[in-house]
Amino acid sequence: MKLMESELSKLTLQVEEVIRIKASIETSFETLIEQMGQSNEGINGTPMPMRLETFPGGRWFRDLDHDNGHCWGTVQAIRHPDLLEISGPLFMSYPVVNNLQYRLVVDGDDTLLTLRHTAFGLIPEDHRAGLGRGWHALLERIRDRATPH
Repeated sequence: MKLMESELSKLTLQVEEVIRIKASIETSFETLIEQMGQSNEGINGTPMPMRLETFPGGRWFRDLDHDNGHCWGTVQAIRHPDLLEISGPLFMSYPVVNNLQYRLVVDGDDTLLTLRHTAFGLIPEDHRAGLGRGWHALLERIRDRATPH
């Protein structure tokens, strides 16, 4: 059986966003790592600390203590200070595969941070609608924390 293009589009998702950070690439990358780890917050600002093991094959997970938690993904690639790529279910508890990629490039004195989230699977409409807002909020927190005041 051959899947039609419209059926495939229902199973795929892609979010891409670029943000300018008025900080060095090194500071921006360190802040990205902090924000994805212990400094992580939910979309409403509620603390949601995560653990990120910063080496290939390292886990990215929500640690709820006492051996409870949720594995969000595995570090697929990391290259300090310009690439972090994670694959896994992320926050989705249904049949899906995700690839989350952060690329950083120097632009003058600033850093451009590109987030690309690609997913394939049974993704409910409410998650599709909220993903862009969630990733945008995360990027803004990274920018605000990395930028000297």
